[in-house]
Amino acid sequence: MTDLDDIDKRIVSALQADGRLPIVDLADKVGLSPTPCQRRVRRLEEAGVITRYAALVSPDALGLGLQALVQVTLDDHSEKTVEAFEAAIRARAEVVACYAVTGDMDFLLMVQTPDLAAFSDFALKALLRMPGVRGTRSSFIMQAVKSDLAWAPAAAR
Repeated sequence: MTDLDDIDKRIVSALQADGRLPIVDLADKVGLSPTPCQRRVRRLEEAGVITRYAALVSPDALGLGLQALVQVTLDDHSEKTVEAFEAAIRARAEVVACYAVTGDMDFLLMVQTPDLAAFSDFALKALLRMPGVRGTRSSFIMQAVKSDLAWAPAAAR
């Protein structure tokens, strides 16, 4: 774990709000000159605090109006079965996130498709035929109440 001081936390927060923020503007926001600010950003990247930069896009704008959370249970938990399932999941564009979890299920998937027909096609012709899949349970997202994918630790006020 990396200890972050208040300036590091402000840097992370500012970059999550706008990952394309020029270093001069970022330095101004956090109260540093550009060179030390750039050094801190580089240190945060090298320490793995900042893992990558990405654009958050609207699924609706891309024609992906149906979003679902899918619970998956496997037949067994052998290394061969799990690796084969994970490889199959990574190859599917409909699956935007996959988590190995505890509890009644083995994996939780976030799936995005254009509509119910496309989801049905994915579920019946791909997911249920993946290695080791015993069963699935799908919940469709009706409304995003909160969707803060960007998160940063709060700086002291």
